[in-house]
Amino acid sequence: MIIVQTERLFLRHFHILDHGPMYRIFGDADVMRFGDGVQTKEWVHGWLATCFDQYQQWGFGPYAVVERTSREVIGYCGLFFFPDVGGQAEVEIGYRFARAAWGYGYATEAARAVRDWAFQTLCLKRLIAMIDPNNTASIRVAKKLGMQYERDVMFEGYTHPDHVYVITAS
Repeated sequence: MIIVQTERLFLRHFHILDHGPMYRIFGDADVMRFGDGVQTKEWVHGWLATCFDQYQQWGFGPYAVVERTSREVIGYCGLFFFPDVGGQAEVEIGYRFARAAWGYGYATEAARAVRDWAFQTLCLKRLIAMIDPNNTASIRVAKKLGMQYERDVMFEGYTHPDHVYVITAS
């Protein structure tokens, strides 16, 4: 199911056939350097299953970002529910793209579409992005969305806090 479309992209629900493109993303050390590291094929299968569950439970989740001309999955962008971020429930806008898709503005284009969909269609009032403070590319995307730094948050098992960027519906 297509969720949103932009000039160059469309975002749709994941399906099991997306395992290969997502493994190329989650299996790339450069892509994963600000995440939990390189993931296995089995982990990607589990992540996709979690996406399917999130669509059912929350009515949103991460979406496959597909380049319209090539029809290739180049990443994901979507919404993630977190029950406890520094003591409160939050919805995060998150994105990750294949290295070959970096530098073309795809992350900003997809994230703007998801932000607008979240505010206009889902009627959410607030979105956050939790970003490693060294991930300057993701911070740039968050700022282009109109997000502003709010605070740091430390998660169990992490060696450093993430920055929390916030935007509220106008």
